[in-house]
Amino acid sequence: MSSRPRPVILTGDRPTGPLHLGHYAGSLLARVSLQHSHRQFVLIADTQALTDNASDPGRIAPNIVEVALDYLAVGIDPDVSTLCLQSAMPALAELTLLYLNFVTVARLERNPTIKDEIQMRGFGRDIPAGFLCYPAAQAADITAFKATLVPVGADQAPLIEQTNEIVRRINRQADRQLVPEAKALIPEVGRLPGADGQAKMSKSLGNAIPLSASDEAIAEAVRSMYTDPGHIRASDPGRVEGNVVFTYLDAFDPDRAAVADLKAHYRRGGLGDMALKQRLTRVLQAMIGPIRERRAELARDSAAVIDMLRTGSRRGEEIAAGTLEEVRNGLGLRRL
Repeated sequence: MSSRPRPVILTGDRPTGPLHLGHYAGSLLARVSLQHSHRQFVLIADTQALTDNASDPGRIAPNIVEVALDYLAVGIDPDVSTLCLQSAMPALAELTLLYLNFVTVARLERNPTIKDEIQMRGFGRDIPAGFLCYPAAQAADITAFKATLVPVGADQAPLIEQTNEIVRRINRQADRQLVPEAKALIPEVGRLPGADGQAKMSKSLGNAIPLSASDEAIAEAVRSMYTDPGHIRASDPGRVEGNVVFTYLDAFDPDRAAVADLKAHYRRGGLGDMALKQRLTRVLQAMIGPIRERRAELARDSAAVIDMLRTGSRRGEEIAAGTLEEVRNGLGLRRL
């Protein structure tokens, strides 16, 4: 067997609510499939969640266990992947503070992901400083574990680019490679729209289907999905492009040939929206049902989940603290 070290993955989520199908398609499937071939760190970013929830910090703590339950239920194995809590690793905060000296406010404001999020949240010029500085914090998270691969949606790719800019500045300043650059791993399915078809699937927008959704909730969400407004009668030819039901079938239906046949049928006419929605409902219920059941079983012992996070966080902090000292020494900083 090869003695080469496994590539390192850093990924994670903010604990602002249970995870949903957008997370599942966007990164959870990749995390599950890659955890045995890579060294994977999965971060519950509770500190980052404060950047736009400072007025309601009590929302965050209860969702830490909820997100951890979702991780475990979809198949992330804590014996293979390291699951850790951002606030339990103080080295990340110090590394963030160091990195903020290697990026300008103007560059942070130009980041397309940050610009879009600021507009979506209606901050105007009242942008929380922590929110604006998120790219530096993410750079700290990624480089603390010397990750070279980060599973993200396409809309998050500019954050990885900015991480690499900071990495290059740090390495130039030290005149050697202290931390590596990372590559964004973008899923083929792309950005999953919300059930309303108007934006990405988001907890805050209320258009998400949680991984813990009941069969009834799944059916209700699918019934409300946007299809083709010009497809008034089943006999009418319909548009597949922009049709949310087909987007979800492309993402989750394992029978690719059947989906291709449905698209052809829909385009020529003779296939009603209700038949499509019934198929998608069955597909999602079959996929989410086992996840929901595993999640409910795990939730019966939340203390074990918390212990798992404590163990992972101790392991993560040891690694992050080592990277922090390497960066400090490389920059000529010494502790008293």
